[in-house]
Amino acid sequence: MIKEWRHRRAVRRVQPGDGRPLMRFRWWQLMFRGLFHLRLATGGGGQAVYTVDVRHWMNQSSGNVKAHLYRDGRLHAESKLPAVFPVPGGTIEVRMSGFGFRRCHYVTDKGPEHQLVPDPASAEGRRARIEHAHPALSRAIRFFSVCVLLASLLILIPQLLEQLTKSEGVARHTGTFTAALDLPAWGNVAITLATLVASTERALRLRFNWLLDGGPG
Repeated sequence: MIKEWRHRRAVRRVQPGDGRPLMRFRWWQLMFRGLFHLRLATGGGGQAVYTVDVRHWMNQSSGNVKAHLYRDGRLHAESKLPAVFPVPGGTIEVRMSGFGFRRCHYVTDKGPEHQLVPDPASAEGRRARIEHAHPALSRAIRFFSVCVLLASLLILIPQLLEQLTKSEGVARHTGTFTAALDLPAWGNVAITLATLVASTERALRLRFNWLLDGGPG
């Protein structure tokens, strides 16, 4: 029921577009712009190309980031995130995590869903190119990302518990906790940076797990 309410609320947020043209993707937009495409059949045997354009700059938590939906290169609609755009045969759903895209999918009225195709020039498109051209390398990168995130959980969470139980008020009720591994400051910085890289790599593939990627969202 909550999911349906959120879906209806997102649909109500959609505003009509002004018809302005879609701007070409530039190489310097790699870190702050996502571009995805979907080709759908229209009435009369024709087809239309829908494009989702999000300028995010890793700033999804501000509440000001919008998704723009273009139809055949013209702005058709826009909405704050998370966005749900009605299109022929279903909806396009756009959600972000703290590291990039969480989902950008076409959900049909009958239930099945399909991820939109990332623009080849975008960061997501370049990651998809590696997936298709070098599958073995891609699997190794995926494995590395998961290992880094699991390791960060095993290392950083015990340290966080240790800091929390140092408080006299907390320790009185729970006792103190001592982490088995206490990293120096540079070690914590290194594992944090590695975690950022791994989480960003997963976001480029639109992969999200509440435990690995930062909460239920």
